[in-house]
Amino acid sequence: MKYDLAFTRLTGFNLDTALRLYRELGGGRGVYEHRHDLRDVLPDCSDRLVATLQQDWSLPLARAEQEQAFAEKHGIQVLRLGKDGYPQRLAECPDAPIVLFYLGSADLNQRRIISIIGTRHCTSYGQDLIRRFVGDLRNLCPEVLIVSGLAYGVDICAHRQALANGYETVGVLAHGLDEIYPPLHRDTATQMISHGGLLTEYMSETTIDKRNFVRRNRIVAGMSDATILVESASKGGGLITTRIAQDYGRGVFAFPGPVGATYSEGCNNLIRDNGAQLITSATDFTEFMGWQDDNRLALARQEGIERSCFPSLLPEEQLIVSELEKAGDLMLNTLAVKTNMSAGQLTALLFQLEMKGVVRPLAGGVYHLLK
Repeated sequence: MKYDLAFTRLTGFNLDTALRLYRELGGGRGVYEHRHDLRDVLPDCSDRLVATLQQDWSLPLARAEQEQAFAEKHGIQVLRLGKDGYPQRLAECPDAPIVLFYLGSADLNQRRIISIIGTRHCTSYGQDLIRRFVGDLRNLCPEVLIVSGLAYGVDICAHRQALANGYETVGVLAHGLDEIYPPLHRDTATQMISHGGLLTEYMSETTIDKRNFVRRNRIVAGMSDATILVESASKGGGLITTRIAQDYGRGVFAFPGPVGATYSEGCNNLIRDNGAQLITSATDFTEFMGWQDDNRLALARQEGIERSCFPSLLPEEQLIVSELEKAGDLMLNTLAVKTNMSAGQLTALLFQLEMKGVVRPLAGGVYHLLK
């Protein structure tokens, strides 16, 4: 672990070539052991990065040990790329953080994750949108993790409405876990630790810097299935996050606002330019995402539908089970090829198998056979 932390510190979050090296060599220790022959591993490694990684690692390693001690003392999980617990949606992104620090209780790989973002100058119109959207979404999709940035305005409103409606919520920070910014949100952040969590790529004692807030937007977008922009001026961090989400191939949605309203201009422009799907309600959102059956499944679970020892399966369902037994966890598109079924037919059958307690969906469209 300490080599991963030291490597991150040495490279200064330059996650292009550095991330490729990390993946190629299997982690920070691998980079350290090959630091004198990096171009044998990656021929296009820059002179600057080679020089950086060939220098003495003693100070970065000492700082890493200090951070490990801080994490252990405060119950902070250190999540490393490629290891258990790391957000798998984020791991698929080309600029994923190598290390994350997490203080919380929520599963960062649960079935449904959305981010709600927007201006720091959230109006009463925006607050009403968030209140109605989160409340209605809770009835439609009972199991959703809501992510935002703990900032003023839309962010803190999203976190508080998530808590008020019994959702878990995670705040992605632009600094270390030794402080909370803004301090005014400390009480909410404390609630989130036991009903969600706080997540950051920054070590303790990190100076709060404007660039860090921009960088953390990729984590907000990357760990989510979809990003929802509530209110935004013509320029702002929310629009940066939606662009990143688009680049990652994630869903992007926006609420329209009154024509000429300052903090609806960004949303309206994004919708006009086909950068986001217009939504006016939680129902719109769940229909676009294909999440309409979530409440039905949750109610079935509450009523005690469990897998029987020998569940009755249709021939098509048995075919799916057989493929999962042979190959292990499979993505939806791979299953479609192996079973020669259309995506629509396969999705319907997988839902029935989930209702019967035979399969379980994992992050990234992967399905797991319950033994």
